[in-house]
Amino acid sequence: MSFRATVESMSKVMDDMGITELDLERQFLFGLYRKHIHLSKQQAAAVMPNLPIADAKHAHSEPATERVSGYALKSPMVGVVYMAPEPGAKPFTSVGASIKAGDTVALVEAMKTFNPIKSDKDGVVKEILVSDGAAVEFDQPLIIIE
Repeated sequence: MSFRATVESMSKVMDDMGITELDLERQFLFGLYRKHIHLSKQQAAAVMPNLPIADAKHAHSEPATERVSGYALKSPMVGVVYMAPEPGAKPFTSVGASIKAGDTVALVEAMKTFNPIKSDKDGVVKEILVSDGAAVEFDQPLIIIE
């Protein structure tokens, strides 16, 4: 089984069981590695597919008046998303900005590595669905491009 298939399988089991925290411990030749991971769930996307993710938390208090349309650029991995190259720097993109295929629109940090997230389409950024420093899931929509 590939690493990706293993992660996807574990993710499904954890979702089915409602597990949101995980303690990892592994013995290596040079010592013991311990890691506590708090997993965030994508907000109600599977339950309410017609709502934009940014509005899912308000689903019970406000009716959704505008549907998101366009192409959703998704996270290729689990990690922490950063919308700027460094703290205090200008963001890679903003709502209303024109972007071209290949432009970096965000970074996802996974295992202490910053991975550039590049647009695979030309267009205009219609909506940014995540906030800087937020935990993201595999295949979670990050930006809507129209």
